[in-house]
Amino acid sequence: MVAIHPLKKIWLDGRLVEWPAAKVHVLTHGLHYGYAIFEGIRSHRALNGPAIFRLREHVERFLNSAKIYRMKLPFSSEELHVACKDLVRANGVPEAYLRPIAFSGYGEMGLDPTNCPIQVAVAMWEWGAYLGKEGQEKGVRATVSSWVRNDARSLPPQAKCAANYANGALAKMEASASGYDEAILLNSSGMVAEGPGENVFRVRDKVLSTPPASSGILRGVTRDTVIQLAQEEGIEFRRVDFTREELFTADELFFSGTAAGITPIREVDGRPIGEGSYPVTRRLQGAYDDCLRGRSPRHEDWLTYVA
Repeated sequence: MVAIHPLKKIWLDGRLVEWPAAKVHVLTHGLHYGYAIFEGIRSHRALNGPAIFRLREHVERFLNSAKIYRMKLPFSSEELHVACKDLVRANGVPEAYLRPIAFSGYGEMGLDPTNCPIQVAVAMWEWGAYLGKEGQEKGVRATVSSWVRNDARSLPPQAKCAANYANGALAKMEASASGYDEAILLNSSGMVAEGPGENVFRVRDKVLSTPPASSGILRGVTRDTVIQLAQEEGIEFRRVDFTREELFTADELFFSGTAAGITPIREVDGRPIGEGSYPVTRRLQGAYDDCLRGRSPRHEDWLTYVA
């Protein structure tokens, strides 16, 4: 975790405003009831200038999250694309994390948000690797959380809703308090689901696998990127459930996510994972970085240049 240092501008309800002016009322409905959907997007310094990675897919998921929660956004997909590009240009920071968010605003109190105005903002800040640069290089220590991932019958996992992340926050705090870098959550069936804010991949006998969407995970954009890159690299891949003990017996494990990138897991609950060399993870890290930086001609369409 890092402190957020203010930049120049935040995009709020259709216009760029000064950072200190981006405020909401203390009785904002979404603050009280978690009725907010958001995205995490990265901008990078690429070969041809600052570029946002897979902006189209992130905005599409943002709109789908709103649809699942019956939230009528007052801005179109194209307007949101322009907002993100304008924001990166206005702040002049090519390496940044963008946070689009839509939430029920100040209006009425009570569980039903129908009569509350929907506000939309896009903020950005400088944020390095979520689990640390050292974690990306040497791997992180993880623990299987005592908290169970939200069941899809309780909260829809395919909507990136603020309410879902209270579950992840509990798991993250528990892991940190126990001296670990990150948590891994199981689902209500006892199978591996995901991290508090990342998807989980396993390598065993050169086969790469990750839990299917039916396990109650969020379909991560980085997860989808890893799957496509693995297939292009000739790595055998499967979507399959696996158990807690199959974490311990993996040859490699890694987290994937917009904030975390591709981060190896070197240990789970005191058990070292594999031999610590991460050959498959390293291949995917390299291919992923090539895509982010515009060095992969095959995936130039994943970059939205802002200049």
